[in-house]
Amino acid sequence: MKKTLLAVLIAFSSCTVQKINKSLTRSDVFDKGHLGFMLVDPEKDKTLVDINSDKYFIPASNTKLFTFYTSYTVLGDSLVNGLNYLERGDSLIFWGTGDPSLLHPDLKNTVAVDFLKAQDKKLFLLDNFDQVDAFGPGWSWDWYNAYYAAERSALPVYGDIVRFAKSEGDSTFNIYPPRFESSMNLTEPKGNSSSSFRRKHLENKFDYYVTSEAALTKFETDIPFITSAEFAAQLLSEELKKEVTVIQNPAYFTQDPNKLLTSSADSIYSQMMKISDNFLAEQLLLLVSDQLENKLSTADAIAYAKENLFTDLPDEPIWVDGSGLSSKNMFTPRSIIALLAKIREEVPLDKIKAYFPAGGESGTIRNWYPADEGQPPYIYAKTGSLSMSNALSGYLLTKSGKILHFSCLMNNYAISASELKTELTKVLYYIHNNY
Repeated sequence: MKKTLLAVLIAFSSCTVQKINKSLTRSDVFDKGHLGFMLVDPEKDKTLVDINSDKYFIPASNTKLFTFYTSYTVLGDSLVNGLNYLERGDSLIFWGTGDPSLLHPDLKNTVAVDFLKAQDKKLFLLDNFDQVDAFGPGWSWDWYNAYYAAERSALPVYGDIVRFAKSEGDSTFNIYPPRFESSMNLTEPKGNSSSSFRRKHLENKFDYYVTSEAALTKFETDIPFITSAEFAAQLLSEELKKEVTVIQNPAYFTQDPNKLLTSSADSIYSQMMKISDNFLAEQLLLLVSDQLENKLSTADAIAYAKENLFTDLPDEPIWVDGSGLSSKNMFTPRSIIALLAKIREEVPLDKIKAYFPAGGESGTIRNWYPADEGQPPYIYAKTGSLSMSNALSGYLLTKSGKILHFSCLMNNYAISASELKTELTKVLYYIHNNY
């Protein structure tokens, strides 16, 4: 009797897996581009579905899975180092570590500001901005006005963006930081847009308009500003109400600095993963580099991770930035699956749920992959989206109580992302409901 029951269960499981495979390989939607999909039951150490898992795909923001694991391993989940500084006589010499939290409109960290305000010494910003390229390899030049491509920098202030926001019912919009109010130029409305904010290409000046229709609704728009050591010092001087002077002296970089702990790494990880914040991802790799070698280099942080953290992956990551904005990044689904297993081993499940977007509930998938009414989310996964590239990789909780690992990478589809997500929703819900 027991053998008969076991045989029935095995047959049922095999039938379920076959249906999952068919829903992917015989789909009129997925057949329109290049699909990589892998589904694993880690409890059984069994691969359930394998479609092109050994092929390289452009992962878009699935790259942040690699950034997250690297940062979590090197930086931990407590406080990050926000400033390096030396005290020399009546002078305090400080320089940036890449910490993105300083006066960031969402993170709102003021530890470094409070520290500098309390000093009775003269303040000198040691210029290490030349260690960081403002844009990553393969980024497009015309992203300069897009919130998702804020400039990378050694010492970000205000998240290196200007935020234009209005609450519903308010008659005017707010500008954060307010010091940019004098940089605004009112223009005539164009097209059908009810509001527009656009920075001039090579200047921190902004053209804008807000129509009467926009006055009835709320909005929030982030526009990157151009930064430099001199501009960061100016912003800090205005905030501190005391002078900050930029100096050039590479010899100071060879000395062992004091380190000021500032923002919670936990809060940075959660913000970066849930809303797929490219700026935070890029700055995290700079924080890793600072932690490892007291200098800022995205390439060095990636090289360290590949040599020390990812040698056990099935395929070498082709990895050039922290955010996944670059189409030069390429990973295989089976390497992402291996990474998901490493994360599960080293990061508590409650933290994974706190960091990762939750289907139908939070982050970039709050409107996708919903659970049945009244039930908790069954998808915790990282999205990815670039032109011709969509991805979703993470953890799928089944009704039978299993936690499966999956990676879906989709490239070169000339159809909308919503069509792909709709089709993927059917597949993932079937797995959730039947496996």
